[in-house]
Amino acid sequence: MINKSAGLLSIILGLIFIIFPMFSAGMVSFIVGLSLLFFGISAAFMGFNMRNNINNTYSTITIIIGIIAIIFGFLFLFYIDALSFLTGVQFYLVGFIMIIFGITGLVSKMSRVSTFTSILVLIMGIIAIALAAFAMSQPVYIAIIIGIVLIIEGIAMLLSD
Repeated sequence: MINKSAGLLSIILGLIFIIFPMFSAGMVSFIVGLSLLFFGISAAFMGFNMRNNINNTYSTITIIIGIIAIIFGFLFLFYIDALSFLTGVQFYLVGFIMIIFGITGLVSKMSRVSTFTSILVLIMGIIAIALAAFAMSQPVYIAIIIGIVLIIEGIAMLLSD
């Protein structure tokens, strides 16, 4: 039930990010911070829930990624003015986090849905890094990519169980 609710919330947030991508650089920092915070909380809970089902290495890596994402999420939320010019760096950060998350998902080989989701998140991370050069002139891309990733994760949560 919690996965279904979290999945629906992820899809709704993803659609909001895709439909309303025209935010200022300050709002992009806020959106990235909020997204990283939700992603981090989701990853940390997922890691704690997997402790009994899967090897501890993958669950520990997932928890660590979640904690790092939460820390960066708070940084982006509370230092909007200081970080608004780092939109390109935000792309790199989000891209690297998605790549690491995708690779650890592929290594764990939990299920077909999770493997497919991991591949999609990995591809989106690579796209995020490739688009980092354009982020300074068009910060809208970060909201669209995070929206797509949230929709992918939401669909995966709805299809699990």
